[in-house]
Amino acid sequence: MRINVTGKHVDLTPAMVQFAESKCEKITKFFDGIQQISCVLDKAPHGEFLVEIIVDVVHHEDFITKVQGPDVYAAIDDAVDKASRQLRDFKEKLRDRR
Repeated sequence: MRINVTGKHVDLTPAMVQFAESKCEKITKFFDGIQQISCVLDKAPHGEFLVEIIVDVVHHEDFITKVQGPDVYAAIDDAVDKASRQLRDFKEKLRDRR
């Protein structure tokens, strides 16, 4: 499983990359079929940050989460929480089908 952190219109610091990677690693405990996680950090012209997390899952379309906020670290936290909730709900649906 691979975690990619990229930046658009943002100079990524090692602290930002490490924070995003450590938070995205927590997503893997919710579902075993994760192949790749991409975290894209973007800065809007009006100063807010946009965090997009794309979770590539086996036998399903990608889960995409977008969060916008004034603090990049808080936005990463919120995006990871949303992605975790999406994966948890998906896993429950799979479990209920059986």
